[in-house]
Amino acid sequence: MKKRFTDEQIISFLKQAEAGVPVMELCRQHGFSDASFYNWRAKFGGMTVPDAKRLRDLEAENAQLKRLLAESILDAQALKAALGRKLLTPQAKREAVAVMQEMTEISERRACLLVGLSRTVLHYHSKAQPENEQLQGRLVELAGERRRFGYRRLHALLRREGVDANHKRIFRLYQRAGLAVKRRRKRHGVAVEREQLALPSRPNQVWSMDFVSDALANGRRIKVLTIVDDFTKEAVDLVADHGISGQYVVRVLQRAAQFRGMPGAIRTDQGPEFTGKALDQWAYQNGVQLKLIEPGKPTQNAYIESFNGRFRDECLNDHWFTSLAEARIRIAAWRRDYNEHRPHSALNYQTPAEFAACYRRGDIGKGTEELSTELY
Repeated sequence: MKKRFTDEQIISFLKQAEAGVPVMELCRQHGFSDASFYNWRAKFGGMTVPDAKRLRDLEAENAQLKRLLAESILDAQALKAALGRKLLTPQAKREAVAVMQEMTEISERRACLLVGLSRTVLHYHSKAQPENEQLQGRLVELAGERRRFGYRRLHALLRREGVDANHKRIFRLYQRAGLAVKRRRKRHGVAVEREQLALPSRPNQVWSMDFVSDALANGRRIKVLTIVDDFTKEAVDLVADHGISGQYVVRVLQRAAQFRGMPGAIRTDQGPEFTGKALDQWAYQNGVQLKLIEPGKPTQNAYIESFNGRFRDECLNDHWFTSLAEARIRIAAWRRDYNEHRPHSALNYQTPAEFAACYRRGDIGKGTEELSTELY
């Protein structure tokens, strides 16, 4: 077995040779070859024991620096190969680790450390859950029927069907199915400060009223008069016609008041139909206060503006009306669905009809003490 000598022993042999002891005698006495002796003399010649120790420390430090440099170069290559974008999800990090190992010689442990992923998570494989697959399928079906519904309203519809699942689970399935509703583009116009609206305390206290325009398949324009109750969020009436004058508006309001009673106030913009003599005289005769917003400030009538946005997205933009009769039929169907089936987050996910019934029974919001000031 080849003997190993310490630096101190090697320097001692060299000192003996310098003192006159023959090299062959040293080799025979201590059991090493003459070639080893001359290699030692080339390396340690003229050194003392402290000098040899410093040399050994420098070699160890140099080896460590080389290793760190090699690791840093490899890390840079791996990051350049895999990290073209931010890695936020575990699946994206798994893919990055796979790319790193494919394109470089980096180890799995080092790649996981670079992307911030546990090796346990790297090797985790999710188990198929048939219940979640069925629930996701039902979510897709409901989202197809209600194109502008987010996961919270879809969750409310699932609860009605008896599905016992919390909102976090529904949100995960909703995201996995790619059902997120795109935000409507922000309108560009005069920058105005939004005015906080006071929420009414009872039905028929304040109605909001506005117009929405659309076109038939033949290009002829139609107008839809939208009227909502700010407290119950009910669509009081939706009237479509080619032209709607101030007198027409009065007839619609009079017909609605026969079934619901007169409103205490009506909030409108300053359109000619709302500022004419017909509506002014009708309001004076029936004790109805007309609340006109400032020109160019639709946010002062935010409840009806929010309702109109829903109406456009869920009814007008989803249908191509061939005639005024068809438009009236579909709008009336949407109004029934809106009042009787569509859950509202502002009403604790009740429908406007359910909320109005709870108010008549003296059970506002099914036990909630305050009603949200959220818009439609």
